[in-house]
Amino acid sequence: MPREFSRRLIVPPFTWLARTHAAAAAGDAAVAISLAGSLFFDISPEAARGKVALYLLLTMAPFAIVAPILGPALDSMRGGRRLMVILSCLGRAIVTVFLIMNLDSLWLFPLAFMFLVLSKAYAVSKSALVPTVVTDDTELVEANSKLGLLAGIAGVVVVLPAVLLKLIDVRVTLCLAFLLYLLALGLATRLRRVVVAATPAGAEEREELRSSGVVLAASGMAMVRATVGFLTFQLAFLLRGQDASVVWFGLILLFSAIGTMAGNVLGPVLRQRGVHEERMLQLAFALIAVGGLVAAYGGGQVSAALLAGAVGVAAAFARLAFDAIVQRDAPDANRGRAFAQFETKFQMAWVLAAFAPVLIPIPRIVGFLIVTVLAVVALVSYVVGWRHIREGQPLPPTLSARVRSKVKERRRALKEHEELPPPDPGSQR
Repeated sequence: MPREFSRRLIVPPFTWLARTHAAAAAGDAAVAISLAGSLFFDISPEAARGKVALYLLLTMAPFAIVAPILGPALDSMRGGRRLMVILSCLGRAIVTVFLIMNLDSLWLFPLAFMFLVLSKAYAVSKSALVPTVVTDDTELVEANSKLGLLAGIAGVVVVLPAVLLKLIDVRVTLCLAFLLYLLALGLATRLRRVVVAATPAGAEEREELRSSGVVLAASGMAMVRATVGFLTFQLAFLLRGQDASVVWFGLILLFSAIGTMAGNVLGPVLRQRGVHEERMLQLAFALIAVGGLVAAYGGGQVSAALLAGAVGVAAAFARLAFDAIVQRDAPDANRGRAFAQFETKFQMAWVLAAFAPVLIPIPRIVGFLIVTVLAVVALVSYVVGWRHIREGQPLPPTLSARVRSKVKERRRALKEHEELPPPDPGSQR
């Protein structure tokens, strides 16, 4: 009897990660609501754009420079990714304290983007840890679905109390976020100290991760993440320009969280009913395109909230489909290392896409139409690429690959021209 009771007290590793993720997601939602109506919304949009663009540029550095160097070291260290999760939760708790003290100063901008970097770093390490807390690779898709669902539930649950506390004082909402991060920190210390990848990637793993199916799926997933980054700052500046109340920010966050929940519930159901992964990615692009059209036609804040919900559903579909494709097409790859590498690239796509609405004032309808056009282009590109794969043909080169090829050809031609001997004056006579 005592032995059976002790077994019941043993908490599976995935449960600790799920609890940590839910608490961290709730804290992120509380901070997002707190920042709505802060100094960012008190100064002119022109001044805000310059500061946001500068800090977005700084946000790229950890993912473009630090992650490729630090990532392999964390993966090979026992408890390396666990340490990163702990530090990101602790860091966000500390940043929240400084936000409370600096809401009315220009320190708000670097603090907010320091928080953003820590949140993105957490996402990368969490992705690396998921394969280490499941008993079998077949549970990966279900595990990510549960984590996404928990994050959505946490976001929905915290929106109402966060908004109500903000009516008292925004600092009270930040205190709630601080407590949530402390909870996430305590839960993260219960994660197992595991080695994500003991040995460097071999030739077989690198080849599998560069296979046509994985590359095509990763490109589609990057597009979805880019849409999320673009839409986040597009809506922020639009609502800022209209002096929208904090209720609208809360409503958009609520719809996004509900969309994430719905996508993580419906995604596994679709897969069980025979909808394969490629179709799910195409469905994700189609949802974004339709949502963008509806939002452009409606033009109001309710339409914007509906678009946020549609993108939430699409992002959940795309994540589940991508995980399944990597699991299927790269059976010999280390899942933790692979997901961390891809997640880093997806975060880069998020940041790069965010630059457009920050640097350029984009009208509401134009912004929503841009979302639609990008989704349609992604859908067509994916369908064409998938057809090439099924017919056993190589993927058509991407636009960036074609540009790089043209640049290389141009450089080669210039170099050959410089190496040609000068003409002989005598021969000309």
